[in-house]
Amino acid sequence: MMWKNVCLLFAVVLIGASSRAQMAVPKLVSNGIDVLEQDHFSELKQLAAKHGDHLRLALMTNQTGVDSKGIRTLDILVSDAAREVPGLTVVNLFSPEHGINGVLDRHDIVNDRDQATGLQVISLFGATEAQRRPTKEQLANLDAVIIDLQDVGVHFYTYETVIGYFLEAAAGTKTDIIVLDRPNPIDGIHVQGILSTPGRDNYINYTSEPVRHGMTMGELATYFKASKKLDTQLTVIRMDGWQRSDWFDATGQLWINPSPNLRSLRQAILYPGIGLLERTNLSVGRGTDTPFEWVGAPWLDARKVAGYLNARNIPGVKFIPVQFTPGQNYPFNGQLCHGFEFIITDRDKLDSPELGLEVASALYKLYPDTFQIDRVDRLLLNQPAVDALKGGEDPRSVTSRGEKDLRQFKRERAAALLYK
Repeated sequence: MMWKNVCLLFAVVLIGASSRAQMAVPKLVSNGIDVLEQDHFSELKQLAAKHGDHLRLALMTNQTGVDSKGIRTLDILVSDAAREVPGLTVVNLFSPEHGINGVLDRHDIVNDRDQATGLQVISLFGATEAQRRPTKEQLANLDAVIIDLQDVGVHFYTYETVIGYFLEAAAGTKTDIIVLDRPNPIDGIHVQGILSTPGRDNYINYTSEPVRHGMTMGELATYFKASKKLDTQLTVIRMDGWQRSDWFDATGQLWINPSPNLRSLRQAILYPGIGLLERTNLSVGRGTDTPFEWVGAPWLDARKVAGYLNARNIPGVKFIPVQFTPGQNYPFNGQLCHGFEFIITDRDKLDSPELGLEVASALYKLYPDTFQIDRVDRLLLNQPAVDALKGGEDPRSVTSRGEKDLRQFKRERAAALLYK
């Protein structure tokens, strides 16, 4: 019995060592707001001097906009310490998708008011396209707009479009755009996925990009300004201590859900691929405790599909058959879904956008009359790639055919990179 216990302990140690092998030793990365505080608001003082010793600003933010102590960026900007900046006045707030507190999951968010400060919150996720763009009129009496949002590194995540729209609205005006930078949680090394088709720009695709772009918000803003040739005054307050190879668990920072259904780094790693499937007739786990970790539908044979996908030997991931019941008015609310869980075995080897294509291809082959594969294009925004999958082309081949465009994108983004 003693030997059995020793063996068990040894196995636990080995498993722990294996799981830690992909994790860097945590350090404490200072985000843009932390650097701003550490510099005693020097960047804002310079802007105030530029604007005649006053700085009327608005803040675009949500629940992720806090410093390393958990203090809201807004509260820092209205604090006694910020009074060192001549004429600093916070005029109003802007909020993105999911609202100022990041808890709303609907498409018609109205204006609000911050309870602590009384400041108006202008929602930029209203029911119409016009209500999702800041206007030059809204910026007319502002010297600057500060943006402090946590992105997740995927082209169809709408927070990056918000940055693009602010850069456009401020172009040719005297209003500065200031980005308080934060980490790309799924690192800045991996650039993966088929590029969206040029000319299909919309709210989930600000410009032609791969699914996983490998940039921070500050880098995206720099890239957008250059690629769109925008005459905008942009300042990025860079992080201190972040490196391109850092995943979020190497930053020493507290995970704050950037949106209601992204609740962990694991989910963020899977999101570039599994997110591509959520406009189809599948549940991607919304309305459960494991969004983007489980996929299923009432019409699916869990063991059959998991077995098919495991036989594909997809690097970095395995599949376990499961069943679950979504709730909260999400797809298949209250219905038993049969599906599979994604087990990440090596995040550095996993091509998550290609994983999405693998699942789509498998389901179309196994259920050609049921699975709505054409709806993958609603987020991928590359119909030729979807057509290739429908024609039976191997997902790896479909990804490979996009390598030339991906290399070109990497060359174009190189000048926008701010970190090594």
